[in-house]
Amino acid sequence: MDVRYLPDKVRFERMNTEEVRKDFLVEGLFAPGLCEMVYCHSDRSIVGSAVPVDVPVVLETSSELASGYFAENRELGTLNIGGAGVIAVDGENYEMSPHDILYIGRGSRNIEFRSDDSSNPARFYFVSFPAHTSYLTARMSIHEAEPLPLGKPEDVNVRTIYKYIHKGGIRSCQLVMGWTKLEEGSVWNTMPAHTHERRSEIYMYFGLDENARVFHLMGMPDETRHIIMKNGEAVLSPSWSIHSGVGTSNYSFCWAMGGENQEFADQDWIDMDSLA
Repeated sequence: MDVRYLPDKVRFERMNTEEVRKDFLVEGLFAPGLCEMVYCHSDRSIVGSAVPVDVPVVLETSSELASGYFAENRELGTLNIGGAGVIAVDGENYEMSPHDILYIGRGSRNIEFRSDDSSNPARFYFVSFPAHTSYLTARMSIHEAEPLPLGKPEDVNVRTIYKYIHKGGIRSCQLVMGWTKLEEGSVWNTMPAHTHERRSEIYMYFGLDENARVFHLMGMPDETRHIIMKNGEAVLSPSWSIHSGVGTSNYSFCWAMGGENQEFADQDWIDMDSLA
């Protein structure tokens, strides 16, 4: 497991492009047949992926967690962005179609990822945070998720936010998770920008063609940087950082938050004149 100790905002001001990418960008996800994970000390989040092909992929603990099994003290949300598959949790199978999300509660001992078709494997993306209590494991499809349409064509940001794990949906201890789809011709997300002083957030961009890119904006509002991102890459956003982006085409992205509260609207908006 890769471990990240994120810099504070003072050090961030002196970082070059390579240093920013090394600390905040998560590359190498969705390797066939493997489970890849990054442990981030910002709210002790874990971001990872599992791509089962011919055999199942098991989610195992690691020395960094000092636990008997992965979810002994954790909860996680898993989004499938590939072909159909199954997640087995303590012997119960949950069928996972594309864009389904499965919440897995604290205390779940055995977690196994499978694909229905090895020629079109499932691509499971997951985010985990510590949990102080247990909630029931639950699956939700895109047809059951709460949609929130936003944006205007003239602002090139027409998009739909699909909320899955939140106070009005699947219950969790601190995880809030869903994904956003931008319509054709729209390229901007989360602008005007905001921060979350009370929690961190993780974006994972998907639905991009091989040659398409997202220019992800981050940093303090008056000290911004950008990270050029490919399909299937994630970015870590500490509480002091904005998280916004613009693409060379439309795209989708999974968002996940953990920290002080679960209020979706708890955002500290940044005036456009304050951005630099």
